[in-house]
Amino acid sequence: MSSVSTSAAHAFFDALWADYIQRTPSASKVHQVLGEGHDIINDHVAFRTFNIAPVNLEALTGHFEDMGYFANGDYDFEQKKLRAKHFEHADPTLPKIFISELLVEEFSPELQSIVQDMVDRINPAAVKEAKFLYSGTHWQVSHAEYQQLLAESEYAAWMSAFGFCANHFTVSVNELPGYRTLESVNQKLKDSGFTLNAAGGEIKGSAEVFLEQSSTMADEIPVQFSDKEAVIPSCFYEFAKRYEIAEGKLYTGFVAASADKIFESTNAKR
Repeated sequence: MSSVSTSAAHAFFDALWADYIQRTPSASKVHQVLGEGHDIINDHVAFRTFNIAPVNLEALTGHFEDMGYFANGDYDFEQKKLRAKHFEHADPTLPKIFISELLVEEFSPELQSIVQDMVDRINPAAVKEAKFLYSGTHWQVSHAEYQQLLAESEYAAWMSAFGFCANHFTVSVNELPGYRTLESVNQKLKDSGFTLNAAGGEIKGSAEVFLEQSSTMADEIPVQFSDKEAVIPSCFYEFAKRYEIAEGKLYTGFVAASADKIFESTNAKR
């Protein structure tokens, strides 16, 4: 693995984190509450997109492959009409990547029209740079259009408001000093005033599937739409505990049934 691609990856995640905390004010508090002066290792970072060129999943994953990442899992979410892939890096200090895309053609003509108009406003040249992944929106929709998307897909509505950015970072509980279980992490967060995503239970997954996950509910921040400002859910923080699949080897994949519920951390209908 070239040191150039690894250093480029570290620089990318530094910039991505700086962008993420702008729309996720609670993230810094999570670090204070759980880190208590220690570095926090990120298990994975998640991104969202549409299955429309030039921003479909395959187009965006090229940036991570250039940084030395390799694909290592495919996932389908039939109910939410999504597909996803995850990527890993030989450098264990770099987070895994989880990218999902909305299967736009499976929705109403009205949703397809709004999304296509959004994508049409993106300069294809901009997509070729890694910083596109934290470039935000390249369009402006009305609050009425946001609500129209929300009626069909929380995911599409979220994308219309926030565009391209880290949907969430994830604390690696395995690497978190002072915590041995995800339950203890969750309790510390609740004691500190955080609201956890309870869809499917506060802990999604189990030791039997080698992965447990929990997450905060997304922060709510003001977003300026074309016609008005509204306070809506932005991004959240996830927590993952991985289990050994062989001696000394942790499971590195994802569990679709659990991820399906993690998506609901950005739900506006609470």
